[in-house]
Amino acid sequence: MSQRKVLTTQVAIMGAGPAGLMLSHLLARAGIESVVLEIRSHQEIAETVRAGILEAGSVNMLVDGGVSDRVLRDGHRHDGIELRFNGESHRIDFQGLVGESVWLYPQTDVFLDLSARRKADGGDVRYAVTDATIHDIESKPKVWFTDADGVEYELRADFITGADGSRSHCRVQIPEAQRKWYFHEYPFAWFGILAEAPRSSEELIYANSEHGFALISQRTETVQRMYFQCDPGEDVRNWDEDRIWDAFRSRVNGNGFEVKEGPVIDKTVLKFRSFVHAPMRHGNLFLAGDAAHTVPPTGAKGLNLALNDVRVLFEGFDSFYSTGSTVLLDAYSGRALDRVWKAQQFSYWMTSMLHTAADADDFSRARQLGELHSVVSSRHGSAYLAEAYTGWPGAR
Repeated sequence: MSQRKVLTTQVAIMGAGPAGLMLSHLLARAGIESVVLEIRSHQEIAETVRAGILEAGSVNMLVDGGVSDRVLRDGHRHDGIELRFNGESHRIDFQGLVGESVWLYPQTDVFLDLSARRKADGGDVRYAVTDATIHDIESKPKVWFTDADGVEYELRADFITGADGSRSHCRVQIPEAQRKWYFHEYPFAWFGILAEAPRSSEELIYANSEHGFALISQRTETVQRMYFQCDPGEDVRNWDEDRIWDAFRSRVNGNGFEVKEGPVIDKTVLKFRSFVHAPMRHGNLFLAGDAAHTVPPTGAKGLNLALNDVRVLFEGFDSFYSTGSTVLLDAYSGRALDRVWKAQQFSYWMTSMLHTAADADDFSRARQLGELHSVVSSRHGSAYLAEAYTGWPGAR
């Protein structure tokens, strides 16, 4: 085996998605060194199109944290959403109920903002690494990897953060006896499209119908992102444009509202599940973002949970390096999981309330409509949805 070049840092970060880059940025502002390693190329991440709803706390991290204010210029502030059922729309007024908003801002743009900031600040972010493995997480952690030029390294660090996504290498390094995995599989998926069409609505529409769920979202003035409920095994090749638009019409049209149609330029099936890894820390390894948890997209929690993990973890690192105390690092997993489980409950609730199970009987359908009526007819019920959707206090 060839001799590895040795690097040293304080925090090694596995994964250069938004969670890993945000942590690196916050650490740098506090004078704490980090090296970020990513198996994908910068181009590959930048070209992976993912939607995004940012809570107020996430926007504050980008703007007040000195990353970029582009979200305020190019993003779209939404002060509410519409729940649509029985052919009628019911607006959940976030501002009126809890005094908060969310921003429609693609996750891809969050990555571009963060990667540009780390580059401008001289951050050590290495893309397209190979053969990355972590070692000695219970004592003096190190990462072996090969960079994009084929040079082999040993990166020695005080701590490792696993922010390496839903296929995390880091989390499986925690001994099985020391971890528990929680799963919930859903019997449906989302059929997603990009369409060249004007906006159907200025805010997101979450539609429940006897034919299944649909989400009417936006992208730009001329290109829109929309979804409808489908079977997880659905093949996009079986869906032509007429069939796709028929599915949307049957779920959202009525009482004067019609979805605005246009050429479909992309289509995909998005499968989802709920997953939690507990605890989110073992030895000197900390997990953050999708490496520790995933949620169905119905509640718009995924990216926001990842950024909240980073906020809590940074507080622990900052406290340790400034005072020597491990109190906040020791509390990281419990603090992060408190919010994770709240988000799992909210996402599960939104998903079950809005989707129509294939085997639903008349009672199930009537009960579901009763639940929706309960939410929209009660200020307290609507306020719970508004508070959870915009982000619970604690991330602001």
